[in-house]
Formats: sequence, C-alpha cells, structure tokens
Amino acid sequence: MYGDEATVRKILTGLGDTWAVVGLSSNRQRAAYGVAQVLQRFGKRVVPVHPKAETVHGEQGYASLADIPFEVDVVDVFVNGELAGAVADEAVAKGAKAVWFQLDVVDETAYERTRAAGLDMVMDRCPAIEIPRLG
Repeated sequence: MYGDEATVRKILTGLGDTWAVVGLSSNRQRAAYGVAQVLQRFGKRVVPVHPKAETVHGEQGYASLADIPFEVDVVDVFVNGELAGAVADEAVAKGAKAVWFQLDVVDETAYERTRAAGLDMVMDRCPAIEIPRLG
C-alpha cells in the first residue's frame, strides 16, 4: 500500500484545494471525468491537464502542468504507469505539495523520487472513493 490513511487524509483535507487532474478531458466515458466531478462536489478546484487543453467542468484546461499559471496543491494522475513517473517529476518541478496516482497506476521508483523531494504521495487509490469516507 502506497499511502497510509494519515497521508490520504492529509492530501484530501489539509494540503489545499487546487487539484491538477492529468488526463482529464471532456470525454465522459473516462474515469477522470467522474472523479473530477466528485472532487468538485467536495470543494476542490479541478484543473484539467490534457494535450487538448479543453475546458472541463467549467475550468480552463492546460496542455501541461508547466502551463498552469498558478500554484497547484495536488497533482492527480490518470495516465498509464509508463507515463506516470514523468508526471510525478513535473509535479515536483511545479512545486505541488502532493501527487496522487489513480487505481492501477503504480511506479515505485517515481514514488521514491517524489517522497524524497518532500511531497506526500498516494498510489493505486482513488480520491473519489476515499474522500466520502472522511465525512
């Protein structure tokens, strides 16, 4: 398990409310679309990060984390495991406080690098499943 309950709680409630969701597009069939809706319901600002830079759920999208012109608290990663490590490195460079790899997204070396850089991190879990449990 990558991310104990205290870390999950800290990321969901204590690090800030601006979440960059990497892989979020206007495709309603993708998991990122529904998870972003849940995060918004729980008061999070969801910033779409996708090559198409689409506006999703009323929020302007950006092609990359580096393109976002404001601070991001959490980077939520909906890309496959081969690409996720690079996104984690971009999150560190962006100055994010935490990285969250979604269900089935696992990269142990990225986890170690990200934690070594001082960020909190959770892997292979879904915030849309975890956040209602905190109430």
